[in-house]
Amino acid sequence: MLRLPAEVRGAFKDPMGRVYTDPADLLRDVDLTASDHDGPTPLIAVGDVVTYHLRQADREPDVAVIDGKTKRKAVDEAVREVLDGDAARIEVENPPATLSEAMLDALVDALAADDPTVLFVTGEEDLATLPAIVAAPLGASVIYGQPDEGMVHVPVTEETKAEARELLSQFEGDTEAALARLD
Repeated sequence: MLRLPAEVRGAFKDPMGRVYTDPADLLRDVDLTASDHDGPTPLIAVGDVVTYHLRQADREPDVAVIDGKTKRKAVDEAVREVLDGDAARIEVENPPATLSEAMLDALVDALAADDPTVLFVTGEEDLATLPAIVAAPLGASVIYGQPDEGMVHVPVTEETKAEARELLSQFEGDTEAALARLD
């Protein structure tokens, strides 16, 4: 298990990509990112509200990482109803401020799946953005929520993979083994 040290938490305040408030604009840029690459370009959503907005825009994420909460409180009924979709579901435990082996393995499995997959996290899903960027193929898009601002689009490039690896290397725990699981 990797644990986020308190002194590194500030590195997560700034968005890793462009912030969107309109799902249509976001999805246009996701499609542009995908069009520049051959092969699979999955859309990965980290967060309940992000997943909700993508589904409301008729776009099912290939991988959705949710925990039934937003800002540490349970999502409301309207969001919960949309989150209870038809996608395959993997339940995973991931304590707050950590990345568990189960979370890393579930992300890799979900990305390899042929059908959309939801990772339902008991604990906290916030840090899943970093391993999702590392594990996703080039040309994929990772979308996560920036509280009170909107949705952040991180196109998966060599540069964003390197940035995510660098941030993960600052966690406490066996970061080399964790990165090996994701590559």
